Amino acid sequence: MSLRNIAIIAHVDHGKTTLVDQLLAQSGVFRANEATVERAMDSNDQERERGITILAKCTSVLWNGKAGETRINIIDTPGHADFGGEVERILGMVDGCVLLVDAEEGVMPQTKFVLGKALKMGLRPILCLNKVDRPHADPDRVLNAAFDLFAAMGATDEQLDFPHIYASGKNGWATLDLAQPNDNLAPLFDLIVDHVPAPKAEARKEEPFKILSVLIESDPFLGRLLTGRIEAGKAVPGLAIKALDRNGKEIERGRITKVLAFRGLKRQPIDEGAEAGDIVAIAGLSKATVADTLCALDVTDALPAQPIDPPTISMTVSVNDSPLAGREGDKVQSRVIRDRLLKEAESNVAIRVTETAEKDAYEVAGRGELQLGVLIEGMRREGFEVSISRPRVVFQNDAETGQRLEPIEDVMIDVDDEFTGVVIEKLSARKAELKDMGPSGAGKTRISLVAPSRSLIGYQGEFLTDTRGSGVLNRVFSHYEPYKGAIDQQRKGVLISNSDGETAAYALWNLEERGVMFVGAGEKTYQGMIIGENARSDDLDVNPMKAKQLTNVRASGKDEAIRLTPPRRMTLEQAIAYIEDDELVEVTPKNIRLRKQVLNPSFRKRKVKED
Repeated sequence: MSLRNIAIIAHVDHGKTTLVDQLLAQSGVFRANEATVERAMDSNDQERERGITILAKCTSVLWNGKAGETRINIIDTPGHADFGGEVERILGMVDGCVLLVDAEEGVMPQTKFVLGKALKMGLRPILCLNKVDRPHADPDRVLNAAFDLFAAMGATDEQLDFPHIYASGKNGWATLDLAQPNDNLAPLFDLIVDHVPAPKAEARKEEPFKILSVLIESDPFLGRLLTGRIEAGKAVPGLAIKALDRNGKEIERGRITKVLAFRGLKRQPIDEGAEAGDIVAIAGLSKATVADTLCALDVTDALPAQPIDPPTISMTVSVNDSPLAGREGDKVQSRVIRDRLLKEAESNVAIRVTETAEKDAYEVAGRGELQLGVLIEGMRREGFEVSISRPRVVFQNDAETGQRLEPIEDVMIDVDDEFTGVVIEKLSARKAELKDMGPSGAGKTRISLVAPSRSLIGYQGEFLTDTRGSGVLNRVFSHYEPYKGAIDQQRKGVLISNSDGETAAYALWNLEERGVMFVGAGEKTYQGMIIGENARSDDLDVNPMKAKQLTNVRASGKDEAIRLTPPRRMTLEQAIAYIEDDELVEVTPKNIRLRKQVLNPSFRKRKVKED
């Protein structure tokens, strides 16, 4: 039986996970009477809720086509730029990839990002024009745009000679020619077997065992599981191995307790061992992590690990010290928070955790607001209570000139024609530069820009308001450029509670003319907590607990029921993007609250004067 290792790469929402569902179904992984779920590979709770892929996952199918029986190991990768670290590592353990491009949307920023990584690794992608059955699909235009992108990304002549196929992942069909319709994915399976080379490692089966750890996860029964492609030798339970870091330094020794291979959606133990070229998960070591080499005891050199792009956004995660701390979560100590953050950084190489000079606070750096938001949301669901600062960009210094460099992002926006003016005006004020603009379908315009990462922090909510929810904004890190100067991002002031207690409906009713409320009646608040947005530009301390004064008069209709406008509730990402530098987001398992860093109004004014 021959073997193929491939990754499915694409921009977000171009149909990777849905296509993998159909590949699994048509290869016979599921029984005819078996109940299946949509997007089977998105098994994480947050993945299902958000409708995105966060973690790369492996699966395996058997295909009996023209070339005989072949096992195809498939890796489903995330599409969001924030999780690009997963994509970079994954491409190091496959021999080919399928680049999915939406036949209506076309080439997008993340398409450029993942294709660049694949070409750099020397892979020869298969172009799959997906969703060709959409009403405004234009596969010929998208095919030409994809070819131009390959050329612009420096593809070799061999890589430029890429095969392409038309598909509808949702409906489970693919065809090499739109004039010859088809009702299954057999052409895609056969194209993968014909175009993707078998693993070169198959010729190294007799050499000492070597594998580069690419993914890490924890199993309650087996402990630490390290996943990668066997580069040489054979993985057999009981084999004595050691772990080497990138520099070849020994980390630990141990024995393989289990070798798990991917079979459909399950991992099955292989007692006779797995050979070079196969993708497996290995249990038995307790210290080895991502980018470490697991090998036989007589091996001395570590396998080369793919360098990871540095993080561009950071924020401070600290112990929750509000008056309501410890009432809703059970993991509130600095030590527990530190251990959890370091554990995340160990498995996710795109995240970097460092201790700050402040007591009980840690700086967490990552690829974007979404990635950091996913981490904090995961901690929240585990029972953690933390305080989060406003995100800030990670600057670099030019070694030659000493200039301060800041991260720049490629931004691609699809909006209705009537909103192009306000979008360009807002982004130009944020130091963005317009690259291209043109029609992108019925009544829509596509705008391409480059903008500093710091100017886009907090812009998503404003963008959706300006475009009435119809705009789509895509962004991906591009490069570093010299610092572009201060950006005027004026936010309205906030309404701040001046005392502790429970909010009263009468008080909130009177405060509604001052601005928009973030809290409802009967909610616990404390001094320094932000309860709403002021209609003016300055911050205002208010009393949300003030009750109505009772009188002897009981006239008809005097005490009619108070009707409050529903409060504006923020998601975690919206709250993180909303706050200013002197504010924090208090995150607990039950609530997301906004607050000032300095709760006491007198101390807060004094600090402003000192600054």
